[in-house]
Amino acid sequence: MAETSIPLLNRLQQADDSENWNRLVGLYSPLLTLWLRKYGVQPFDADDLVQDVLLVVLKNLKSFDHNGRPGAFRAWLRLILVNRLRNFWRERGRQLRAQGALDIDRQLLELEDPASALSQLWNRQHDQHVLRKLLELTQPQFSGETWQVFNRVAMDGERADIVATEMGISLNAVFIAKSRVLSSLRREAAGLIDSSQDFLRNP
Repeated sequence: MAETSIPLLNRLQQADDSENWNRLVGLYSPLLTLWLRKYGVQPFDADDLVQDVLLVVLKNLKSFDHNGRPGAFRAWLRLILVNRLRNFWRERGRQLRAQGALDIDRQLLELEDPASALSQLWNRQHDQHVLRKLLELTQPQFSGETWQVFNRVAMDGERADIVATEMGISLNAVFIAKSRVLSSLRREAAGLIDSSQDFLRNP
């Protein structure tokens, strides 16, 4: 990944770029598939629906106004998912009725409500998933030593002075390594993970 000071979401809004778009698809396809399966969508339909959701994002992303609102993109994506699922099951009304116990309409209304427990679950799973994927995508940018320092201090919560001693590097080198990785993660996550995990807010 080419290092840039512009967040992924902003890069996508500013220009049609297949590399950045593929990055967004890679970030979100697994999460969307997981949620489609929660709503009874079979694997052979899930791939098509994921593409439908992401195409709506692609067509409307440049007009999407984040405006600094916490969770704005995450909420927007959730509503796109709800609408595509609603259309999907409306077109398959007979199949839905045959399932009997599965109350899709009720569950979709709950997911649509930003205050519901289901929406809060979406928020948590979204942030955890995107952060995990960003960590995977960010790691190749850095040397093994830098990533090890970051992982031990930022992720595992080890004391910086102990890590420095055990790795035979200066305390300042530990802080620099941690800061470099965090800066890269913050750039990529900006606008996508608005609530952030604690370590993303650490200096």
